[in-house]
Amino acid sequence: MANIDRHAPGSFCWIELGTTDQPAAKTFYTSLFGWSVNDFPMGPGQFYSMFNLEGRNAGAAYTLDPKNMPGVPPNWTLYVATANADDSAAKATAAGGAVLGGPFDVMEFGRMAVLQDPTGAVFCVWQPKSHQGLGIQHVPGTLSWADLSTPSPDDAAPFYKTLFGWQLEKGEHDTSGYLHIKNGEHFIGGIPPAQYRNPNAPPHWLIYFHVDDADASTAKAQELGARVLMPATTMENVGRWSVVADPQGAIFALFQPIERK
Repeated sequence: MANIDRHAPGSFCWIELGTTDQPAAKTFYTSLFGWSVNDFPMGPGQFYSMFNLEGRNAGAAYTLDPKNMPGVPPNWTLYVATANADDSAAKATAAGGAVLGGPFDVMEFGRMAVLQDPTGAVFCVWQPKSHQGLGIQHVPGTLSWADLSTPSPDDAAPFYKTLFGWQLEKGEHDTSGYLHIKNGEHFIGGIPPAQYRNPNAPPHWLIYFHVDDADASTAKAQELGARVLMPATTMENVGRWSVVADPQGAIFALFQPIERK
């Protein structure tokens, strides 16, 4: 999968960086992934930076407002496609989650809501109008996967099943307890076992960027000012990956899929 013109409900459709230094973040990510940037005015001195790869949308960035979002650290936010943002917000509340913002219209681009699952992880739902979301995926420099880091997978799994109709399956030969998230016919992410997560980290969604060489990309990120939180490590029969924090502190993973013969 590379170019995308429409996202099925329940799929990961957009990623958005909230940062404390937007110009520095743009320099970091364009250098790391080869993205180009289009800035769109949001208000006095504010811009919404759209990241592009091969002429297609690969994500976006904005500057965090400490007045409206006190205490929110730099982060990558995951968006999930929905046919109706209002229905999704109501369903999330009924399933034990919370609505932190919206639903509201984003001009003519779409309608969204900011939600929190019962374990505390925050994500958004997106009902597209003129803006469908990511226009390219699963090639170097784009979103390829997302994991839910939660201390309570047993509470999170039923919530997401109810909200998006996801199937959550253990691998056929996997004894770790990792739950694979399947939306329709496509595997899109997972929920790792709680014992493998950092107990001091709040529940969150970790996004993975596809790269050709995890070791080289990790080294490049570090040269550009990132902190390496987990060095490149091999997952047998899956690929090689690392976890880094960009110079402002937003955390993400770099993933090199295994070459299947």
